[in-house]
Formats: sequence, C-alpha cells, structure tokens
Amino acid sequence: MSEARDPFEITVLPVASPEDARTTCAGAAAHLRRTGGQAVVVHVIEGTPPTDDGHPEHADETFAAAREAFDAAHIDVETRLEYGEEIPETVFAVADEIDASAIAFTPRAGGRWLKLLSGDLTNALVTESDRPVMVLPDRHD
Repeated sequence: MSEARDPFEITVLPVASPEDARTTCAGAAAHLRRTGGQAVVVHVIEGTPPTDDGHPEHADETFAAAREAFDAAHIDVETRLEYGEEIPETVFAVADEIDASAIAFTPRAGGRWLKLLSGDLTNALVTESDRPVMVLPDRHD
C-alpha cells in the first residue's frame, strides 16, 4: 500500500479576484508553511485567450494579492492564468497536469440565485474532483 500524500504537498488554489486571492492564500499559507508544500494559484477566465499576449489587469491584481499573502508567510508561489469554457474542468486539468495532491479554495459569498446562475462552482469542485478538495474558512466573516 502506498503512503498517503500530504494534501498540502502541491496544492492548486483557484481564485477569482484579488480579495478572493487574499482570503484563500492567507488560509492556505499556514498549512503550506507547516508542510513545506507548494502553492499553485490558478485564475481561470471563461472563454478563449485574447489574440494579444497581455494579461488582463484583473488577473495581474489577483496574482499580486496572492503573492503578497504568500510573501508574508515566506512561501514561493506559482501563478497560472488559464482560459477555459468551464472553470471546474480547467482547474481539474491544471491539477492533473502538475499532479497536485489537492485543491483548496474559499467559497465565495453568494445567494441562491447567484449559485444557480454560476452553476454552483463550489459544488462542482467538491463533487467532481478526483483528488482531495479542502474548503478553507473565510476568516473575514
């Protein structure tokens, strides 16, 4: 029987905005620091990539917030901007590509209508993943 991997060995952290990055990365930082794990922050934009090589400003701000949270904990972070038709499938593809040990995220606030319209991203991440998924608490609540 193989030895179980620490969930924070290589953790994919999907984030949607600068505030989400601050919350999610701060929540994961203590665990990653304790285990010496790697963080891969993924920002997914629905659709196809633009024809130019520039990053959307929103993505740059999101990654800056993630770096700030991890810099405070002295943890290196890899950031990835991905484009895809479905956010959960794109996150899962990144996790497969890097052989992530887990996916960790902080659920975004939203009412019932928002969840219905967005396809309930939290539900998809938790129920469709083939690896452990950790839901981090929102420490700002």
